[in-house]
Amino acid sequence: MKAVWSFWSKPYRSQLGSPWLTERHHWLSWVLSVETARKHYQHTTLITDDEGAHILVDHIGLQFSSVSQDLQILEDENPCWWALGKLHAYHAQQGPFMHIDSDVYLWQRLPSFVEQAPAFAQSPESAEFCYQSERATQIVRDSGGWIPEPWQWYITSGMEQLASCCGILGGTNAEMLREYAEFAIRMITEPVNRSAWARLNDECNFMIDVEQYLLNACVEYRRRYGDASVYLQYLFNSINGPYQAENAAALGYTHLLSVAKRDHDTVKRLEEVVRRDYPVLYQNCVAYAESVEQPLRV
Repeated sequence: MKAVWSFWSKPYRSQLGSPWLTERHHWLSWVLSVETARKHYQHTTLITDDEGAHILVDHIGLQFSSVSQDLQILEDENPCWWALGKLHAYHAQQGPFMHIDSDVYLWQRLPSFVEQAPAFAQSPESAEFCYQSERATQIVRDSGGWIPEPWQWYITSGMEQLASCCGILGGTNAEMLREYAEFAIRMITEPVNRSAWARLNDECNFMIDVEQYLLNACVEYRRRYGDASVYLQYLFNSINGPYQAENAAALGYTHLLSVAKRDHDTVKRLEEVVRRDYPVLYQNCVAYAESVEQPLRV
């Protein structure tokens, strides 16, 4: 299975996303994410833009089996859609893959029941938790815009409305996941939809719906109308709530969620591990962070 990371630099430049305590800790997290996964997955890919390759490969010194700068096509996109780079990375895959967020560390290989699933993600979330799928539907529909058929079906299906935390996302059914990514990209970029989103002052808040709610909609729609053998496997089955620490430890999985990125004890431990295990990369991170005139958030 291919391990994939993506980095669209425009949201980073725009200081969007969950902020790290310091610039240095952001890059240290990239080191730990890539280096832990490289021990278990031989084929590693970075999908980024020109600036991202310059930072992560040229300055930090991370090594990948392949590097694509295809996200340069997003230079004119609104950085509020901060996961658009991830969606393009999903769409680019032709075979089994796992996309890994840069704040996720795999101390062990994923269990086979996850790797062998048609689609998988970290954990389920209730759509009542921080999601606005009904409002998004109304906004697009009122403007005469385009809504993916799986979304329209799912929201009126009477099923429990779930989304997926995508700290990891992948599967063996790359065709289905490409279709999902294509729907998500189009929902953002369809011209009439663009005009509808642009009239809002909170369009950033819909990114998790387009990425994480639509995933569940696409899988459930295909199960109902396409292939009953398709399913969405989770590493952790608990809904809404950080995965239980003991389960995470047993599976060798860490995901530093938003508040953890600014916790002094947590980032101190991150720094200690990278300095001990990857001293050259650690020094590269320190040097690059110091070269940035004004600390940025990511």
